[in-house]
Amino acid sequence: MNKKFYSLVGTLLFAVSIYAQTNRCFSGIYPYIANYNNEDECGTGAVVPWNGSLWTISYGPHLPFGSSDKLYQITSDIVKITRSESIGGTPANRMIHKESNQLFIGPYIIDSLGKVHVIGVEQMPGRLTGCARNLIDPTHKINIATMEQGFYEIDVNSLDVKTLFKDGNLLKNEGAKNYQRTLCKGVHGKGFYSGQGVYVYSNNGEDSPKAMYDPKIEAGSLSEFDGKEWKTIRRNQFTEVTGPGGIYGNSNPEIDPIWALGWDYKSIIIAVRDAEHGWKFFRAPKASNSYDGAHGWNTEWPRIRSIGNEYLMTMHGMFWHFPGTFSWDNTAGIRPYTNYLKVIGDFCEWNGKLVFGCDDSARSEFLNIRKAKGNIAAPGQSNSNLWFTSLDQPKHNGTSDAVGAVWENEQISAGTTSDPFLLAGWKSRLLWISNSGSSKVVYSFEIDKAGNNHWEKSIKVSVPSHSSRMVSLDKLLGEWIRVTVDENTKTTVAFVYGDVNVRSVKNDTIFEGIASVNDTEMRGGILYGLGGNRRKLGIVANVIKDGIAINKGYYELDGEINLLPVEDEAYETFIKTRMNIPKNMVIIDKGSYLIVDDRGRRWRLPLNNEQYNNMIKKGTLRICREVSTERDLFDLGGTFFELPAENADGYAKIRPICTHHLQINDYASFRGMLVMTGLKKEVKADDHIVTSKDGNCKVWCGVIEDLWKLGRPVGHGGPWINEDVKAGIPSDAYLISHYQNKKLMLKNEGAYAVTFTIEIDPTGDGTWMKFADYKVSAGKSFNKILPKNYLGRWIRFIVDKPTKATVWLEYE
Repeated sequence: MNKKFYSLVGTLLFAVSIYAQTNRCFSGIYPYIANYNNEDECGTGAVVPWNGSLWTISYGPHLPFGSSDKLYQITSDIVKITRSESIGGTPANRMIHKESNQLFIGPYIIDSLGKVHVIGVEQMPGRLTGCARNLIDPTHKINIATMEQGFYEIDVNSLDVKTLFKDGNLLKNEGAKNYQRTLCKGVHGKGFYSGQGVYVYSNNGEDSPKAMYDPKIEAGSLSEFDGKEWKTIRRNQFTEVTGPGGIYGNSNPEIDPIWALGWDYKSIIIAVRDAEHGWKFFRAPKASNSYDGAHGWNTEWPRIRSIGNEYLMTMHGMFWHFPGTFSWDNTAGIRPYTNYLKVIGDFCEWNGKLVFGCDDSARSEFLNIRKAKGNIAAPGQSNSNLWFTSLDQPKHNGTSDAVGAVWENEQISAGTTSDPFLLAGWKSRLLWISNSGSSKVVYSFEIDKAGNNHWEKSIKVSVPSHSSRMVSLDKLLGEWIRVTVDENTKTTVAFVYGDVNVRSVKNDTIFEGIASVNDTEMRGGILYGLGGNRRKLGIVANVIKDGIAINKGYYELDGEINLLPVEDEAYETFIKTRMNIPKNMVIIDKGSYLIVDDRGRRWRLPLNNEQYNNMIKKGTLRICREVSTERDLFDLGGTFFELPAENADGYAKIRPICTHHLQINDYASFRGMLVMTGLKKEVKADDHIVTSKDGNCKVWCGVIEDLWKLGRPVGHGGPWINEDVKAGIPSDAYLISHYQNKKLMLKNEGAYAVTFTIEIDPTGDGTWMKFADYKVSAGKSFNKILPKNYLGRWIRFIVDKPTKATVWLEYE
């Protein structure tokens, strides 16, 4: 046979082999298509299918005049093409203009043949955040808004740009004091849409020193423009603005509803605009508080998008089913799916997959700095990736636990009725009411059973002054619930909704290669995402045996998942010094891990296997690190927690994700993956484990959402262990949220009978409400199985007489 034929066959086989290697996928992440830039952040602003390809744009944090970010084209065989037309910036706008058959994405216009046209920053400066169909001539024009309230009108044929309102960044260049415009209240624009004779625009932040640390101040707005003047609709933090037409625009703009998403410190907010009646607002609980922050930086771009035959909504860490029929007279059908941990900027359906554009690893951690991380360096270069999942992934990701309130420590006048709050979608539902007023108050609840704005009287709850009540709502049926008070009062009305699905305590088999807490030896490594456009993960490999680390050299993992030893003394030294695991970040006592946060607040978290205690003291296990932008992943005592930034209230809103019983040496974000070290000595490479040829360096690769496949959160301990306690002085707050099987033991070693008062903080906002009183005789113990449902975030205890007491909780 011809030698040239053999050569051709060999070349083809080699090419197939290389493609198979570089095309590796870890839990839906293709590491080789990750996006990098040279900016402080590398988010994904938009993902849109167009003419067979997937088009996506990256963005940096505040770059109104261009950046190193790119426009990317992903082919059907998952090959990424970096488009030479790229000019960068901070874009997140996208629209498919049906009449001209063009995709508008960032400053780029892609025609039906795939040709890319660009509108330069000279013509259209600003951080492009949204597109809207033109109200007067939608066939030939579209409008684009920026995050600093710049507004443009684009001719879809000539691509000529007409400036309607100058972008704030341009005004600053021209002499203005700062770049924040005042057309609309608040700052940090997000959503833009049109219909019913108006343009609707949203801001999700506030520009003030207090906004940098207090998530409860007034911030953001929802506004509209009728062509003549701007009008503030509501002063809250709003993000997405869209409608049934999605990225195409509404097909019947005169009558189709307009939808908006927002939040405040109490809950998320869902809004709908009707052409005849105007706006109506609803509330729903938050799965995560990591998106809070009055500055608005922590959210990226929540979305409502059509996926298959339904709409999917992302908001505050929850995947939601959003009904396409949602309107003024039909508000039924919003349902929670499950929680998620990634930061998602956009998503779409493409080639039978659900594709999420994420914001994974930022060179600047912005305001997310805390002492628990030590003085570790941020990643050397910002990067993010796409996450490919099945279409039903949102239904099977995490739990559906969520908390929210209609009023939180607010002065409310008699006769005031709250916003409607979502009732449907959970089987475990608790209502918590605190009356801090001087008079008894009757709280009258109404239910909209069908979501048709027909309200029926439901329960009444009478609460004496300076008292609280907990009420089960499990038997109530309906879409929405609202409440009215009959007296002036300062009050909190909160809702705690729990997932009744029983998670296993066992880890999924994908984690079998990671060392158990009981193993005496593991293959570890300290991780660092390299800078200098090297686009690799640096690893100082080690073997940890009986708590002693033995250095095994320096390795690098690249985008093709080659894990190779490298001679680079500078980076090896940098990682050893700047990424060293800090010690003494938490206090370990007999009943808990005690944390004193950066503001001096005290929090207690459950203990687990006592073997972790020595590992924590020796600094062999990473405790705290940013893995998704602007929030931390906290691994303490064998339990992973999601920890909001301090500007989003930090530890007060921490939530446990899983308990793993593993010996995880380090973990980091790299090319959209979650990478962990601490593997078993003899483990071999598999779908999640990558090993060097010499066997000295081993890493586990997956995605942060894989953590939901670890065991459900468990733990034990309490705030008082044989402690002399004073009457009327509460214990420290002890975490109770997201734990399923809960047992309580109270022990009184004093000479007199003592009443233990148990209080719950339902939301983490510091409003404590009585759960129960239990009288315990001298020298006796009291045991109680607590309700399985989600009670609230924190629990604390008070005794009515001085005594020596023990409070012990078992979370099984």
